Amino acid sequence: QVQLVESGGGLVEAGASLRLSCATSGRTFNRYTMGWFRQAPGKEREFVATISWSGGTTYYADSVKGRFTISRDNAKNTVYLQMNSLKPEDTAVYYCAATNYQVRTVVMSANNYAYWGQGTQVTVSS
Repeated sequence: QVQLVESGGGLVEAGASLRLSCATSGRTFNRYTMGWFRQAPGKEREFVATISWSGGTTYYADSVKGRFTISRDNAKNTVYLQMNSLKPEDTAVYYCAATNYQVRTVVMSANNYAYWGQGTQVTVSS
């Protein structure tokens, strides 16, 4: 069992930066591919970024590529999402999640993640 707790959300102006953190419990953190997803009001949950267990492979949604960076510290059992140049359309609840899968097309789907955090709100004002 893996428990995930996100933090770092908040209200910022467009162009600002935020760093989200996701702290996990359990000794097997470094076995999981970790992902960030987001869900805006009235919309489906969408993929943001994912990182392999080693940190060597990352994938991003086109909408955040070049602005967001996912990273992990296996010694601290924590995954991060650095968000720069935030836009109002980035406003959403952000969730971190864990999966045993590694294939690109698989880890980009929320349906393939077994463990989820409770989410943290990010609001970007124009």
